[in-house]
Formats: sequence, C-alpha cells, structure tokens
Amino acid sequence: MKKFGVYSLMLAIMLVLAACGSDKANSSKDESPENSTGAAKEIYKVGIDTTYPPFEFEVDGKYTGIDIDLITAIAKNQGINIEFDAMDFGGIIPAMQADQLDIAIAGMSITEDRKKVVDFSDPYFEAGLSLVVGADSSDIETIGDLKGKTIAAKNGTTGAIFAQENEAEYGYTLVLFDDSPAMFQEVSNGKADALIEDYPVIAYAIAQNNLDLQIVGERLNGDNYGIAILKGKHQDILQKINKGLQDLRDSGEYDEIIAKYIKK
Repeated sequence: MKKFGVYSLMLAIMLVLAACGSDKANSSKDESPENSTGAAKEIYKVGIDTTYPPFEFEVDGKYTGIDIDLITAIAKNQGINIEFDAMDFGGIIPAMQADQLDIAIAGMSITEDRKKVVDFSDPYFEAGLSLVVGADSSDIETIGDLKGKTIAAKNGTTGAIFAQENEAEYGYTLVLFDDSPAMFQEVSNGKADALIEDYPVIAYAIAQNNLDLQIVGERLNGDNYGIAILKGKHQDILQKINKGLQDLRDSGEYDEIIAKYIKK
C-alpha cells in the first residue's frame, strides 16, 4: 500500500506538471499572434534629409517641415509608429537597401530609375526644377545662357540628374554639393554662376533667409514627390500610407500642412 501510495502521488504530480506545461504552451500561442501581427507595436524608421526646407529642417533641435508634418499625420491616421533618421539625401536609398530604413520621405521625386529600387506612394506634392542665379546677375535668363558657366546642384537629387544629362548639350561645368546651404552659398558668393533646385525649396529659402539669389525663367521640368518603400517590401505599410494621405486630403488637413509652410 505504501509503495502504491507513493506511486500514485508521483503520478499525480506528473499529471499536474503536464497540465501546467500545456497551459503555458497554450498561453504562448495566444500571445504570439499579438506580438507578431500587431503593427502598432512595431516602429518603422523613416529616412529624412533635414537640409531641405520647407520640407524637412530643424528648429531648436526639433524636426519640422511639410514632410515631417505629413508623415506624422499619416502615421497617426493609420496607427503606425515611426522614428525619424536624418541623413544626407544621397544616402537614403542605400540605407533602405541596407535594411537600415523602412520608409523615406525627403522631397523625393518619383522617377523611373528610382522605381527600379523603391515603390512610391501616390504623389503628395507637385514640384519642378528652377534655374537660380545671384541677385545681381543679369546675363543668365534661361538654361541656354549657361555655356561656359559653372552651375551647382545637390548630389543625388533630380536637379543633379537633370544637370548631368544636359551638361554636354548646354556646355556648362557642374559642381555637386551634399547639402543645400553650401550650394546656395556657392552661387551667392559668385563661385558658381547658377544652380538648379526644386522650385518650392528655393522659393522658400530665398523668402525666409533673404538669400542673394533670384529665380529666372520658366521651370525646367515638372515632377512629383512620393513617399518611398524598398521595392517589394512593407506593401501593407505602403497601402496604409496611401490611405492616410487620401484621408488627409479629404479632411482638409493636407492643405493646412502645405499652407503652413508655402503661401500661395
């Protein structure tokens, strides 16, 4: 009887432990879907270039601008958690390819070449390139006046691409810069004769900073800005970005964000 009693006790303990183990396993299964599918718990890194007002810049150590306000509003609208990572514009797509960024919003023009690497959202801003010269300049009015001149552009931008593609045809020398302020300074101090920059960016910069620059002629082209995701990745987030963007347009919040930085 004693042996039977000990055996029964051991068997009961084993059954209890087995039951606890089963409860724990069931508990883990119940929790795992929330952790693996709860998009709200995941933080998506957003690449930005803070030398690009009015779209992205810093004030008292805080990021601000059209792009910052827009992606923040979209994230709030769609329940997405985001974190900004500032870097040179030219490094944003390589950082996405290296899996260091999930999203990019940096006044990035939608181009066929970029579409080979990233998927774009619906366009969120219609821009275009402008030719810019010193405030006292009078001999350059169109791109046809640039023969023998030196022009500046920002590395990695559509302005740089446009300048490179047309350098031989118009006979100018191109100098590339990593940030907009240095490029602006090159022209305002006379070291370069002209620069090519997105119209809203240079119009804002001249108005806000009293730069010794002026826009000349008609826009050199027309293009659209888009929010980028590495090609084939995070398609669910891209859909949410498009949905959030449309919601902001429908509610009027989109227009409020634009009007905050660009006066018509």
